[in-house]
Amino acid sequence: METLNKEQCTAAIAEWGNCCGDFEMIKRTISTNYVFNFDSEQIDWMKRLNVYNEFCTEIGIFQGQLVAILCPLDNSGQKIMEDSYPFSYLNELTTNLNLVETEKYVLVKNAVLSKELRTIDDSSDMFWPIANKPMMEQDKAVEAIQSWRNEAMTWFYRECSEMQGTRIFKKFFVPAGNLNPPKQGLTHMVCSFGLVFSQVYQRVLPTLIFISFYQDLSNSGSVEKISNTYDWSQACPPSCYNI
Repeated sequence: METLNKEQCTAAIAEWGNCCGDFEMIKRTISTNYVFNFDSEQIDWMKRLNVYNEFCTEIGIFQGQLVAILCPLDNSGQKIMEDSYPFSYLNELTTNLNLVETEKYVLVKNAVLSKELRTIDDSSDMFWPIANKPMMEQDKAVEAIQSWRNEAMTWFYRECSEMQGTRIFKKFFVPAGNLNPPKQGLTHMVCSFGLVFSQVYQRVLPTLIFISFYQDLSNSGSVEKISNTYDWSQACPPSCYNI
């Protein structure tokens, strides 16, 4: 399992903070078609230690590359101090990125016959599945990822030139439900940046999208809705907590 010790984490996070106001440095550091990749051992580590309804993914620069560092939170939402933390470099995908969403539908067909056995009503209703866990629609995920690929550098340029980088993300808070995918056999998670419009802040904000991969991604169980894509994380800033 790839980890950074506490000193390396502190230095990496500080280096990203120093980079945030420098657009040319950001351009050299970030490729908008690259992703983070966390293996099952790293996810299990986070799942074992995190007790809050979210976990934290801090952004840093280590050995000249952008990294995402997994940080567990205690029951009050504070960062749990560990000797080392799992991390992933921002790297190019080695295979195609498959986003899968399978849904089961129930078709209820009603027929009413009169006392004379004549048809007096014949109708049908389609019932949509109800997700048992927070999930995001696949098309929204694709749109957010494509928006990041095509528009992220424009977003960074505006943030650097107009706000001196003060609003550029330093960390993300991710729903802990991402650590409990609805299928067995998790092998790894690909984590992609995305850009989405926030109704609350009335501006475009970055997000991290966690995409799960399994030994078997087919919907062979009894879960009503299977997806390997989960809900949005919140960037800090603007959504910062005291950790």
